[in-house]
Amino acid sequence: MLPVFPEFKELTLEDRELIRPRLRAYNPQTSELTFVNLYIWRRYYQFSWTLYRDWLIIHAHKEHDQFVLPPIGPESRGEVAHKVLEWLRDDQGVENPVIARAGRRLVDELQDDPTLRVMLTRDHFDYVYLSEDLSTLAGRKYSKKRNHISQFLRAYEYTYVPLSEELVPGCLALAEVWCEQRLCEEDISLTHELCGIRDALHNLKTLELDGGTIQIDGKIQAFSLGEVLNDSTAVVHIEKANPEFHGIYPMMTREFSKNRWLNSVKYINREQDVGELGLRRAKESYYPDHLVEKFEIRLA
Repeated sequence: MLPVFPEFKELTLEDRELIRPRLRAYNPQTSELTFVNLYIWRRYYQFSWTLYRDWLIIHAHKEHDQFVLPPIGPESRGEVAHKVLEWLRDDQGVENPVIARAGRRLVDELQDDPTLRVMLTRDHFDYVYLSEDLSTLAGRKYSKKRNHISQFLRAYEYTYVPLSEELVPGCLALAEVWCEQRLCEEDISLTHELCGIRDALHNLKTLELDGGTIQIDGKIQAFSLGEVLNDSTAVVHIEKANPEFHGIYPMMTREFSKNRWLNSVKYINREQDVGELGLRRAKESYYPDHLVEKFEIRLA
């Protein structure tokens, strides 16, 4: 039986067949609004879902922090926006309830409502690149990336291989190495990221994920995972590599973009920097075509 607001259901893999078509029909621009993203982060955010009339509602409850994602469905979402914000306040006891990761489309629908206030959240802006740019890294602005790749090619013989279920154990082993290098046990978000990587790899076929690997001497030293986000854009959810191989990250980015996305989508969304300065610099160094704005929506 489907949950009906205000009753919610914990998000599980079995919910994919109902939730994914609704998300795809919405043609989302923000990286959060795919079933894969919700599924691999479900433990960290304690995602649950429900239906209110024609809208899908996703609720996050991370420790003492609660929010809802933008209602997914037809336009004229003023009523449902108020409904979920008031529910968070009155039923869940959230002092300052919020619709988080809202895109420009919802903000435009609500712009004339004086009972709501909207704030930009720069740390969650998505970085979107031309697939041709990432596939070729051509031009003066990418000269440093090409230099790193040249050093990689001089030092190593590699093979790019599309990710298949047979390669999952090698990717899992690399993910464990990455986690050890990053001291995951000391960072709860990194621990949950590793759990998400495992979930994605173990359910590669069910989730219909696309992936690519770089192998050196027959061993996987880098891999990427992504999927189609909307009619013109792919989204890369996961990219991991062994940093002992200098230049392997730009090599993985270029090879996955070229071999999987160049001939199928115009853009590649590589998600947000969550306010981490090093990550922001890394994403900016690939020269995004544009950023996808995100907002918080609260009661005035």
